[in-house]
Amino acid sequence: MAVLPAWRAARVTPLGELHAPPRMTAALLRLTVQVVLVASLWNGLYHQTGTTAGLDREQAVTYAVMAVLASRLRELDQYAGRDTVLQHMHFGTIVYWYLRPLAPARYYALRALGEQLYGFAWALAGFALCLATGVIEPPGSAAVAGVFALSLLLGQLVLYYVMLVIDQLCFWTLRNGAAMLILIFAQNLLSGVYAPLWFFPDWFVSLSSFLPFQATLSVPLSLYVGRIPLSDAAFQLTVQAGWIVVLALFTRFLWRRAALRVVSQGG
Repeated sequence: MAVLPAWRAARVTPLGELHAPPRMTAALLRLTVQVVLVASLWNGLYHQTGTTAGLDREQAVTYAVMAVLASRLRELDQYAGRDTVLQHMHFGTIVYWYLRPLAPARYYALRALGEQLYGFAWALAGFALCLATGVIEPPGSAAVAGVFALSLLLGQLVLYYVMLVIDQLCFWTLRNGAAMLILIFAQNLLSGVYAPLWFFPDWFVSLSSFLPFQATLSVPLSLYVGRIPLSDAAFQLTVQAGWIVVLALFTRFLWRRAALRVVSQGG
């Protein structure tokens, strides 16, 4: 397959969204409500206190709102297009991924790239608006902004591989809708989407440090708000890069094993 047609796979989900204005309107409304509610919640929590868990009100609100915006990076409705791994395994159509000239691993990566670029446009627009209206604080310095941008990129790569592992489990569990929801909830909880990890007990934080989840979001946002100083940034970036290498090798192994479980007669 030529390079240009292969890259068109990255446009599938974003085009599905752009050609469905009601879904875009609903996404905009949902994101706006989430930002307003989260900002109001954390402002209310810090109304009677100055600093909690090493964060002041501005840092906490900034972290929480940016976590909501970052969730848009991988929050497209693949179910509407019936192109999730779970759906393909259920209906037996996963076989077509292996009959195309484009390898399944490459197709999956291109789809994820398109989704993340589309989601980045949403997140960037929301970030600019929140920054302009004073909802969130700007980075402390140009160095912080640069380190945050690099860490966010690495974090999105870690998230890609984490979500890929979750999808690849479908090749062995088949009907695992409930398990998928549990795994996604665990990923969001351990990555700091719902609340910063430093509000949790020490044993919880220690446990999460041995898992890749906090490298997806908690580390970049902690660098942005100053919870992780620049002096520790090199170590955190190295850990993120290490998780990318480990997960890349692991998912490559799983793709090979998954191919052995697919037959052309059905699911």
